Amino acid sequence: MGTGLDGRRSAPSRRRTRRSDNGRGEGAKPGDGAAAPQGAGGKRARAEKDMLAAIDLGTNNCRLLVARPEGGGFRVVDAFSRIVRLGQGLGRSGRLADDAIERTMEALSICVAKMRRRQVTRFRAVATEACRSAGNGGAFLERVAAETGLTLEVISAEEEAALALAGCRPLFDPSVPGALVFDIGGGSTEIAWQWSGAGSDPGEPKTAALSMPVGVVTLAERYGGDRFSAGAYEAMVEEIASRLRAFEREHGIASTVAAGDVQLLGTSGTVTTLAGVWLDLPRYNRDRVDGVFLDVAETLSIARRLAGMDFAGRAAHPCIGRERADLVVAGCAILEAICRVWPVPRLRVADRGVREGILFGLLAQQ
Repeated sequence: MGTGLDGRRSAPSRRRTRRSDNGRGEGAKPGDGAAAPQGAGGKRARAEKDMLAAIDLGTNNCRLLVARPEGGGFRVVDAFSRIVRLGQGLGRSGRLADDAIERTMEALSICVAKMRRRQVTRFRAVATEACRSAGNGGAFLERVAAETGLTLEVISAEEEAALALAGCRPLFDPSVPGALVFDIGGGSTEIAWQWSGAGSDPGEPKTAALSMPVGVVTLAERYGGDRFSAGAYEAMVEEIASRLRAFEREHGIASTVAAGDVQLLGTSGTVTTLAGVWLDLPRYNRDRVDGVFLDVAETLSIARRLAGMDFAGRAAHPCIGRERADLVVAGCAILEAICRVWPVPRLRVADRGVREGILFGLLAQQ
């Protein structure tokens, strides 16, 4: 948790709420409501005096949400998202590149300016895989603190998965006891499994998480970002599937999938992009995408078609563009691997995740 811009920690929570920011986070609609979570009680009065913020600095994106506690939940008042590619070339060099650092510093400066303008009282700013693995990650964090006043907290892969799970929980169908949530990032992919059926304690579902140090940036840097042969695409799918099978052997999720007791939720640029393509949107629209259900077979068919296009063909689609055209196929391969190991027929898309999980944690500190 942070008070002002001192960057102190706040623990995550799993409260329910809803937020809205249109587009890909470049701005929020002030006044969008939030559903009240249970158990807020007498904490609400103090909470409503706060202005909260959450920053999620990933391998590919820098994202901010600013929200005011309201009615036991929260209402988003500002948002920001920018593709910074902090992890560009990290897989080869083991270091954050100078130009990637400069792009990220610019984005973080915008985040801090927004937080000051909104008079944020408490916040949490986290960094994930790129900063976990880069040899010069510590020096980068020191520079961020010196130039922006922002203390970034490098969180574990397990906590990253837990925050994504918490952020997506409002979209769960309570009548389905199993929930499998995945977050395809730039430098890592997180899988979170929640089971609230037989064998779990009432009100306290069983959870497990897997983090793989492979994301769209790292995979694209090894396999390319233009046109993919069927063999290259299949190699990507199988590379990821092989990593998932150990987690499957440990938890036996596939048998629960076969019984129809698992819901699948995806939170990442890959699934939101595929939803935009499936909906044939003239431009990305979060209000249309967040919470939409996709038929998995149709979605994977779209993914294969995108893999068969060249960079220019993918970039021409308004929901992909040049910034995502070289990465989306790697994300599609990761998605197909997940669906191959756990063949849930329907996927729910979540344009939410770690930032919302952070905000839930800040609310819990009231």
